[in-house]
Amino acid sequence: MKTITFACEDTLPLAPEDIARQILDLTKWPDFHGYGPIPGIKTAVFDVHTPGVIGTRIRVTNLDGSSHIEEIVEWQLDRRVRLEFKEFSPPLSRLARMFEKIWDFERVDGKTRVTRTFRLHPKSMLARCLLWMISFLLKRAIARHMREMKGEA
Repeated sequence: MKTITFACEDTLPLAPEDIARQILDLTKWPDFHGYGPIPGIKTAVFDVHTPGVIGTRIRVTNLDGSSHIEEIVEWQLDRRVRLEFKEFSPPLSRLARMFEKIWDFERVDGKTRVTRTFRLHPKSMLARCLLWMISFLLKRAIARHMREMKGEA
């Protein structure tokens, strides 16, 4: 099944390493507020915290009670971080096999250009149609979160 892909880009006043380290600071995860029916994050806790970071699993509970796991599968502090979302609770478990979230970092004039790319992997053609609609709202949620990270809430 063809994936749904979108990206949001912004320039943040932090070094790539600092942005990547914030991903491991689970106290910051509730700063993601969602958008419309896309829920914000209520809590994030380590299911598994590996010494080398890759393989670390984070259990996320959203404000609407839904949950999923985010696993760090790539960790290059100065360049890229990639996470896989899986083990969704219903109803998302009926629509998606997994999501991928990729943070790409590029240093520009003492700041960091951040591109957050999402790949949504649907389970069926009908699910793909629904995830395509959800992707528009998720993109708005991600763009808002990037502005908030930048201090432009």
